[in-house]
Amino acid sequence: MVVLRVLFEHAAGYALFAVREVEEIGMLLPQVEESVSSIAKFNSMVSLAAFFPFKSAQTALENMNAISEGVVHADLKLFLETNLPQSAKKKAVLGVSDAKIGAALQEEFSISIQTGGVVAEITRGLRLHFHSLVKGLTAQAASKAQLGLGHSYSRAKVKFNVNRADNMIIQSIALLDQLDKDINTFSMRVREWYGYHFPELIKIVPENSMYCRLAQLIGNRKELSEESLESLEEVVMDSTKAQAILDASRSSMGMDISPIDLINIERFSNRVVSLAAYRLGLQEYLRSKMSQVAPNLAALIGEVVGARLISHAGSLTNLAKYPASTVQILGAEKALFRALKTRGNTPKYGLIFHSTFIGRAAAKNKGRISRYLANKCTIASRIDCFSEVPTCVFGDKLREQVEERLTFYETGEVPRKNVDVMHEAVKEATDVAAEIKRKLEKKEKKRKKREKKLLELEANGETNGEAEVENEEVDTSVVKKKKKKQAAEEMEVQDEEANEAEEAPSKKKKRKAEAEEATDDVTEKTNTSSKKKKQKTETEEETPEPVPEKKKRKKKE
Repeated sequence: MVVLRVLFEHAAGYALFAVREVEEIGMLLPQVEESVSSIAKFNSMVSLAAFFPFKSAQTALENMNAISEGVVHADLKLFLETNLPQSAKKKAVLGVSDAKIGAALQEEFSISIQTGGVVAEITRGLRLHFHSLVKGLTAQAASKAQLGLGHSYSRAKVKFNVNRADNMIIQSIALLDQLDKDINTFSMRVREWYGYHFPELIKIVPENSMYCRLAQLIGNRKELSEESLESLEEVVMDSTKAQAILDASRSSMGMDISPIDLINIERFSNRVVSLAAYRLGLQEYLRSKMSQVAPNLAALIGEVVGARLISHAGSLTNLAKYPASTVQILGAEKALFRALKTRGNTPKYGLIFHSTFIGRAAAKNKGRISRYLANKCTIASRIDCFSEVPTCVFGDKLREQVEERLTFYETGEVPRKNVDVMHEAVKEATDVAAEIKRKLEKKEKKRKKREKKLLELEANGETNGEAEVENEEVDTSVVKKKKKKQAAEEMEVQDEEANEAEEAPSKKKKRKAEAEEATDDVTEKTNTSSKKKKQKTETEEETPEPVPEKKKRKKKE
């Protein structure tokens, strides 16, 4: 007897359903399709055998990633080992919706796997009625789980996309091609519009971007004079052309134009000039991106052609998977299928025709050089896709080989062997890769040192902050102590003042008496001193002054 178990993967967990009457169901497929829509009929056919809920959103995401890659997760393996019937009498058949995971399960468990047919219809019914078949699970909870898992799954796919850098190249080359078309059409519009006023300028300056800059600079041709020659020379970069523009403006057959029309023409030409400047910046960005993602392909065939090949293939990995015959006619699919349909000659080249090598080759050698160039492009794309450290050494060597092959077609000079060239390239590439790794290690060391310094500075800042907090606490305690001392001193002073106020009258009397005694003593002292002075003066007046001997002698003579 055959026992059919259907595995159903949901955002809430793994579920194993037992299907009744397998042979009858297999025979009556239209009835199954009708009964899937009604829950009552579907319950009679299918019953829940086991359910394994996911513990968290992270485990659900891991399990779904494993299923999408065709890998049996440990949770799924444990769930099936415990719940699949293993009796010898009953032959178990496991129904799975995806053939990829079915093949992995067949290798793991050595059981028969069924996909499609009845299993597809039953999984459709399970997807519709899953919330009602599992107890405790509501439709709202099931939809929330599905929405959350869908968001996290798609976010992880976008985040860990291998072709992230390729996508930038694809978008930039598409924008570059669109800008080329737009600038061409806009500049033709400026030529036609400004040609009514100054028709002779088209013959003197045929280049589109230069014509738009001149239309912006000149404006009204009647206002041109000898003073504007220098500004014209700056744009045209030629003195003879500038003089020719000045002479043509004096004898022009163009119609007069109003100032409002001139303002609109100047605005439009300004937009065209800014678009041309933006295109140059975008080309530099594409060149830098190609040197990072596919340096060998860019060195061999050029940045623009290499980016077009990557864009047409979808990614660098897809281009690396293509054989050289596909790369040769990549971009010429219409011509190829038309030739196959009409049994005509198939195209010899596609996008690689835009490289300089095919244009330099003779007409009879164009097919040969395109085949050789496509071969070298596949080698370069595979090296770029699978190398750890991207270098342009192999691209330069492959370019030299293509140049030697061109000279061989022209002069017959025998080129070097591919083995010798690749040996040289491998030696140079190892040296360059070692140098690049050394530089990267130095950068990593510098980055780590900076991070350490920043961490130390942050730690010092935290310690300083703690010390400042402690100092502030100490200062506050000292200030509090000082305030307490000041308050105590003020209280003592107030007590002394109160005591003095009580003893004030007695002290005042004592002080008055002491003051009176002091004044009496002073008066007595002053009287005695005056008496002594008077006695001294009287004695001085009574005693005559002594006469010197010389005066006495003179008087005698």
